[in-house]
Amino acid sequence: MSHAAVLEPGKSLPGSRRWVESPRAAFTEQALRTRLLGAPAPGGVLAWLLPVALAVLGGVLRFVRLGEPGSLVFDETYYVKDAYSLLLSGYEREWPEDANDSFNAGDPTVILPTADYVVHPPLGKWMIALGLLLFGPGDPFGWRFSAALVGTLSILLLAFVAGRLLGSPALGAAAGLLLAVDGHHLVHSRTSLLDIFLMFWLLLAFAALLLDREQGRRRLARRLAAVADGTGGPPSAAHLRFGPWLGLRPWRITAGICLGLALGTKWSALPYIAAFGLLTVAWDLGARRVAGIRRWASGAVVKDGLQAFASIVPVAALTYLATWSGWFASRDAYDRQWAAANPSAQWDWVPPALRSLAEYHRSAYSFHQGLASDHPYEAHAGLWLILGRPTSFFYEKPAGCGAEACSQAVTVLGNPLIWWSSALALLILLAVWIRSRDWRAAAVLVGVAAGYLPWFLYPERTMFYFYAVAFEPFLILALVYCLGLVLGGPSDSLRRRRVGVLLVGAFLAAAVLVSAYFLPIWTADVIPYEQWRQRMWFPRWI
Repeated sequence: MSHAAVLEPGKSLPGSRRWVESPRAAFTEQALRTRLLGAPAPGGVLAWLLPVALAVLGGVLRFVRLGEPGSLVFDETYYVKDAYSLLLSGYEREWPEDANDSFNAGDPTVILPTADYVVHPPLGKWMIALGLLLFGPGDPFGWRFSAALVGTLSILLLAFVAGRLLGSPALGAAAGLLLAVDGHHLVHSRTSLLDIFLMFWLLLAFAALLLDREQGRRRLARRLAAVADGTGGPPSAAHLRFGPWLGLRPWRITAGICLGLALGTKWSALPYIAAFGLLTVAWDLGARRVAGIRRWASGAVVKDGLQAFASIVPVAALTYLATWSGWFASRDAYDRQWAAANPSAQWDWVPPALRSLAEYHRSAYSFHQGLASDHPYEAHAGLWLILGRPTSFFYEKPAGCGAEACSQAVTVLGNPLIWWSSALALLILLAVWIRSRDWRAAAVLVGVAAGYLPWFLYPERTMFYFYAVAFEPFLILALVYCLGLVLGGPSDSLRRRRVGVLLVGAFLAAAVLVSAYFLPIWTADVIPYEQWRQRMWFPRWI
C-alpha cells in the first residue's frame, strides 16, 4: 500500500535529503534487477479482482439508462451522424438542416449524397459506428454503446496502471474507484463525443510504455549480468562504456500504435507523441545510469533513443494514415480528388491521394487556428481544474417528477472533491519531484502537461472544459499518489499508518457520496427544478 516498496533504486523516500549513488559492486542479475526495478509490485488475486469489480461498478453507472436522453445531445449531432455515414460510404456525408428530427425518430435515410467537410480524423467516429452496427442507427443506446464500453474499460486500465506505477493494488483500486464515480468521465462515457476515445488511446499508450520500462530494465539487468565475471563483480570496461543494446521493444511499438490511434481520433494527441517519446528515453537514461554504465547518457541516446524515435513517431504516423482507410478507398470523399484538379510540377512525385489528404489537413488546420466563435459554455483552460465553467450537454424541463417544475440535465461537471483535490495534488507532486526526483511524480506530471498546457498557447480559441477528459486519468493518478503519501510507509509507526488508512478511507467515502449527490445531473434523471438548482453551486455552473 505504500510507495516504499517501489521507490526508484538509489533514491530515498520523498522528504529525505539523502541521495544514494547506485553501488557498482554487485552485477548479478538479481542485484541489478533490485537496483533497476526495486521490489516486485504486490500481486495476487486482489491485483485483478479489485480493478474488475470497479470496472463492473463503472459499467453499471455507464450502461444503465444509457439511452437517456432519447435524442442527440450537444456534439452528438455531428459525430453520431458522421458515424452512420461512414458505415454507408466510408466517408462523412452532408445532412439537411432538420436532419436531427428525422434521425431522432429513427429515420436516417435523409442523409444527402454529397461529401461533407469535417475537421476531425475519422477513428473516433468509426468507433461510434460499431454501436450503430450492433444496435442500429435508431437506438440511442447504440449511439452511445462504444463510448460506454471504452469508458468502462478505461476504469480497468487506470486501476492496472496505478497499481503498477505505485506498487499497490489498493492504490490502483482507489484510482479505478475515483474514475468510475467522477462525473466528467461518466458523462463522456454516456455521450458519443470523440474525447472519451482520445483519452482511452492515450492511457493505453502510457500503460504500454510503463510495461516497456519494466521489460527494458529486466533486459538490461540480464545482459549486464551475462557479461559480468560470474562473481557479482562489474563487467569489463568495454561492456560498461555504453552498455548493451536491448533489442526490439514490442511494448514501445505498441505505444506508438496507440498514439497513432489517439491522433486518428483528435489532433490534440500530437503533444503526447513528443512528451511520451521523451519520457521513455528519460527512463532509459535513468536505467543506464543506475546500472553503472559509464557513458549512460550517450549510450541511452544512441542505443535506446534512436530506436524509441523509430518505434513511436513513424509507427504513429503510419497508424494515423491507416485510420483514413475509408477516405483513401473512396472516390467521392471531401477533397479526395483535389490533386487531380490541382496538378503541380513541384509535387507530382507525391502520390495524388497523399497530396489530396495533405491539402485536406492544411484546410482543417486553418479552421482550427481560426476557431474563435462565441459560445455560452466556452471555458478558458485556466478554469478547467477549478470547475470554473462546466459544459451543459442537455437541459429540458419535462413533466413527471411530482413537482411544479422539473429538470432533466446532462452536465459535464466533475466531482468537485476529486477535481479540486487533484489540482492541489499536482502542486504536491511538483514539490515531491523537485525534492526527491521520483520518476513516478514526473511521469504523472508529463501526462497532465501534455494534455493541458498546449491549450494555453491559443488563448483566443474557443475551448471547453470537457476537453480535459483527455488527461483526467493523470489527474486521478496525481491524487492517488498523494493518497499513498497519506497512507505512509513501512518506516512509519503503526499508529501513523492506521490514521492514514482512516483518512484515505474517509476521503474515498466522501468522494462517492458527493458523486451520488450529483449523479442525477450527470445521467439525465428527471428531478424537481429546486433539486437541480441546489446542485448549481455557483452562477457560472448554470
